[in-house]
Formats: sequence, structure tokens, C-alpha cells
Amino acid sequence: MSEDDKPVERRRMVRPPSGGTAAGRGMGQKIRTAEKKSMSSQQWIKRQLADEWSERARAEGWRSRAAFKLMEIDDRLRLIKRGSRVVDLGAAPGGWVQVALDRGAAAVVGVDLLMIEPIPGATLIQADFTDPGVDQQLLEALGGPPDLVLSDMAHNTVGHRQTDHLKIIALIEIAADFAIRHLKPGGAFVTKSFQGSDAGEVLARLRAEFEDVRPIKPKASRKGSSEVYLVATGKK
Repeated sequence: MSEDDKPVERRRMVRPPSGGTAAGRGMGQKIRTAEKKSMSSQQWIKRQLADEWSERARAEGWRSRAAFKLMEIDDRLRLIKRGSRVVDLGAAPGGWVQVALDRGAAAVVGVDLLMIEPIPGATLIQADFTDPGVDQQLLEALGGPPDLVLSDMAHNTVGHRQTDHLKIIALIEIAADFAIRHLKPGGAFVTKSFQGSDAGEVLARLRAEFEDVRPIKPKASRKGSSEVYLVATGKK
């Protein structure tokens, strides 16, 4: 989960998306306590309040603005099939899980280091995806091989450009390896990446394993962000 995709609220949703307002979903409390928060937290709150995608997410009941990113990608490529099995890596706060269920997925399993509030119809696991055995735990909970693997994983930056870059590439490689090993033939893979990142080896492997690989920059990504998503379809 990146700064862009922090929860619009503090993950209290226990029903499918429904209408509402910012005040009714806890943002008012954030405003009242803003003076007690760090400067970076206060700046994040201001961005959330001013951002049209975050406001839409609050109004429509999505857990984060990231939901609109997946919706746009799915509108273009029709990745989420009715009755499909979906794995979401780096799932907190649950926006992509909501979208997958809303669009007809029959089984959705999400994993994150952070605790995710329950979402009816989904299995949510708090764990480090890179730990041994977690991948098998996901597959067992899913009930079979996935049709779609999603990864919105992001690491906490340390401020050292080369170190941060290597961590970004490592997460993409780990997610891609899971998708390549476990996806059904014809399946699809979506992963967060960044423009200018040296992901050449990952791209080469994806192109060898999938019929089509392309970058997509969703409209809901922040304008100043270098965030982009690699979408691989047609697992060979």
C-alpha cells in the first residue's frame, strides 16, 4: 500500500459499497485531531480532502481511491470474470478486494502486513507475503489456481534512492514470480511499478510468459506520481 492508496477512512466498512459522506465516514474526526498529527500526516489529510477521487471513494463507500485505478484497468481489459478466483497482494485497506467482488469474482483472497477489516465474501490474511508458506496459504484459501493476480504492494521508502529502487524491483519480481507459477492458462497479472524504474528483466520474463504486457497509468493516480501499472494478460 502506497501513500496514494492509504485508506480514505480507517477501514471500518463491513458492508459492500454504499452511499455516504465524508463526515459520516470518520473524516471529520481526522480534521478535529489534525493539529495533534505530524506535518506529513496533516499534509496527507489535506490532499485527501482536496482530491476528487478520494471524495468519490468516501461518497461511494470504497475503502481507498485505488479502487478507481483497478476499475479503469478492468474497464479497458475485462480482467475480472464472473466466477473467477482472484489473489490481491498488498491488499490493505481493501479497495481492490471490494472491486473484484463487486465485479463478480467468486473467490477473493487478500494478504497484507497490515490488518484488514473484514469484507464479506473475501478471505483476508495478515501476513508477510514473502514469508515461506504464505503463498500456499493463499492458494489453499482460494480453493484453486487464480485467474487473476493483483499486486499493489509498496515498501516504506528510506530516502536512499538506490535502496528504494531495489526494493521496488524486488516486490515486482516476487509478485510476478507468484503469478507465473500459479496462474491458470489465460490468466492475468497486474502489478504496481514506477516510470523510469529499471524493470527490464521483469518485463522480459513477463513477455515470455504472457501474450500481452503493457503499462497503464490510471486517471486516479496522482498527477505528480510516477506510478504506473504493468498489466500482463493471456498467461501461456
